[in-house]
Amino acid sequence: VFQAFTHQGVPDLRIIIFRGFPVMAMMRLSCNESKGKANLHQGAVGVGIDILSGHAVNAVQHGKPVTIHPDTQQPLIDLVVPQWQDMLHLACACYDMTGLGYLGVDIVLDKTKGPLRLELNARPGLAIQVANNAGLLPRLTAVETMNTPPDINARLAIMQDVLQRISN
Repeated sequence: VFQAFTHQGVPDLRIIIFRGFPVMAMMRLSCNESKGKANLHQGAVGVGIDILSGHAVNAVQHGKPVTIHPDTQQPLIDLVVPQWQDMLHLACACYDMTGLGYLGVDIVLDKTKGPLRLELNARPGLAIQVANNAGLLPRLTAVETMNTPPDINARLAIMQDVLQRISN
């Protein structure tokens, strides 16, 4: 699915979860410069992903805006994450599993098994804000006063409403 958006390595998705709610996401795309690794500090491309839709909203490499993948020449705005709701559900379930109030969930999409949890980060980097061209603070502040329902689907519905209010 992501072949046109990556060079050699496996792209991954990072979703930031705060108190059980997904607040921000990005895809990390490997390139020749990053030697096939999806690490932004090694030159990979970070693509901000809209939490509501799973569509690309912005992209950066070395903290600077980019519009096409440096190796494949694919327009990055065309990136759409399939099985988006499944990805969000999996990330929220990681909060339930760990109880960490703030965490980064790294997910890969296997062509036969679907979304797979790759790694959990107790202190994920903040470059996700640059990839999204948006700050985390308004989203964290909006979630901070809410109770976390035990049902993941309820959390996703609440977050959809919160993000629509913040963006208007």
